Amino acid sequence: MSLGSTLKTLSDPQRREILTLIKKNYRMSAGEIAEALGVSPQKLSYHLRLLKESELLIESKEKNFVYYELNASLFDELILWLKQF
Repeated sequence: MSLGSTLKTLSDPQRREILTLIKKNYRMSAGEIAEALGVSPQKLSYHLRLLKESELLIESKEKNFVYYELNASLFDELILWLKQF
């Protein structure tokens, strides 16, 4: 995914709120995220899809649950790029 696409994904306040919530809790299921933010599963699914496509989130499956956590290596790359300025 390109830097431009990643920054576009980050431009949405709801997606930034999702990332902040996951950062605080290390990893969360979609149900936990939806409940914490008070959003519908459909709306959350849309945002999670964009975050995964931008490689900002990593998805892992355990039994019947799907968990999301931050892709720390991508955030490290973003920080290094931003520090240039």
